[in-house]
Amino acid sequence: MKAISEIEPEVLKGLSGVFFDIDDTFTTEGKMPEVSFSSLWALHNAGYFVVPITGRPAGWCDHIARMWPVTGVVGENGAFYFHLDEKRGKLIRRFFIEPDEIEEKRERLKSIGDKILKEVPGTAYASDQSFRLFDVAIDFTEDVPRLEKEEIDKICEIFKENGVTYKVSSIHVNGWFGDYDKLTMTKIFASEVLKVDLDEMKDKFVFVGDSPNDEPMFRYFPSSVGVANIKNFLDDIKDPPKFITESQSGEGFSEVVEIILSK
Repeated sequence: MKAISEIEPEVLKGLSGVFFDIDDTFTTEGKMPEVSFSSLWALHNAGYFVVPITGRPAGWCDHIARMWPVTGVVGENGAFYFHLDEKRGKLIRRFFIEPDEIEEKRERLKSIGDKILKEVPGTAYASDQSFRLFDVAIDFTEDVPRLEKEEIDKICEIFKENGVTYKVSSIHVNGWFGDYDKLTMTKIFASEVLKVDLDEMKDKFVFVGDSPNDEPMFRYFPSSVGVANIKNFLDDIKDPPKFITESQSGEGFSEVVEIILSK
């Protein structure tokens, strides 16, 4: 990984937008610092596409798409995107799998989550679970004392044994049924909302993230960036980001934006 300050000005000259994770990438210790939110507005005002790509739930993403200065949001690790069509005053909701199609799977997923809570002491459902449509989120540090790596691995093992797709974020292990991830829906969003073939235009976008569930994005984008706290997860990532910031979390995000706008 190179320092983000080493990114070539030519790379940033024709940049169209920034995709970014939220927890511990845009936020710091669970809060949005002033510098990261101001940076988001600066990108928006400069005409860039700005799109959070998060594991957070549908309930949160409805608010984000409506209230934040963003082009849209991809949520629940790629289960959907929400985009506010300001000309029509309508929130567009695009799902990878329609919610009513997975109704029967939702109960099975809940039973697997219950099994994890029973077999891995100290775990809990994420506090935002009631706002989710497609996955279960097992909390290992947000509202519970942080678990050891062996315990986090055990959560993943139970998901895997039961045929559940899972990803580890900086705070949760998310599990779902479905063949999608953050990158899958980001490509769909780019095609349908931005009118861009991302396979042909991926060098026109930067992605910023911080944890293993961002790995598909790190691998795909030539200008992928990890905020400094990505170092906590490097042992679990085969494809790390190409660049890294000096600062952690939201301050690291702001560092990336400052470089984009200055170069």
